[in-house]
Amino acid sequence: MGERTCHDSAHARGRPPGALDTPAPSAAPGGWEGCETTPVAGVPVHAAVLGPATAPEVVCVHGLGVSHRYFLPFARALAPRRRTVAVDLPGFGRTPGPRRGLDIPRLARSLAAWLRATGRAGVPLVANSIGCQITVHLAATAPELVGPLVLNGLMLEGGNRGVAQKTGQLLLTVPSENPALVPLVLGDYLRCGPRRIWWTLCRALDDPVSRTLPKVAALAVVVRGTHDRLSDHESAALAADLLPRGRLVEVPGKGHALNYSAPHTLARITEELVTGRP
Repeated sequence: MGERTCHDSAHARGRPPGALDTPAPSAAPGGWEGCETTPVAGVPVHAAVLGPATAPEVVCVHGLGVSHRYFLPFARALAPRRRTVAVDLPGFGRTPGPRRGLDIPRLARSLAAWLRATGRAGVPLVANSIGCQITVHLAATAPELVGPLVLNGLMLEGGNRGVAQKTGQLLLTVPSENPALVPLVLGDYLRCGPRRIWWTLCRALDDPVSRTLPKVAALAVVVRGTHDRLSDHESAALAADLLPRGRLVEVPGKGHALNYSAPHTLARITEELVTGRP
């Protein structure tokens, strides 16, 4: 089989390309069926795709320091019912970013611009960790761009949200994850770099997400593993209560990244939310 390549998303999806310039092709990421590169405000935004081109889409929003790569098991679990598109936000994965990191509102604006550029307004969003905060901010400020929301591992501000506390909670959660996740995450962290991770984490910990949740009109489900130390039961239940159309689902014995460590369970939860059928 020949090497798969990335294509301009407007062409790949059969939409008018408008002012977008077609980027140079690059190799598709390992395990994915293909990828897109979309110029957004001068930045070539990368997204990996898997699933039939004619299937309804789901967009995945990654957490801190990571990328599209850890959504691959989830994408495989959704196929062939849905086509998964896992975007790399500026500064993460294969998408370049500014030298200084972006805070939650600016990352949300970048996601909004990419959704508009690729014609994906109204697509369901599946987010993990800090990606949940980005998705919540997007849903509150640009509701026309989002469909139903799956918020896996959402963290609220306040309480045990210092950098040291969150680092300790992350380490305590690792034994509940799929062991293969650790080298994948470390590789993404090295690519992202410690300065960007630190800067983004500090801004994310200050993000007043609990004040934003009541402004979200979209149907939403907050999901957490019962062994997730980063998102405890009390904060997850509060987040679900603050969402006007939210509910909480807990997955026994699992950790923070259900998209990797419990992909079939998260796929079932996503499908139930999107279709309205258990």
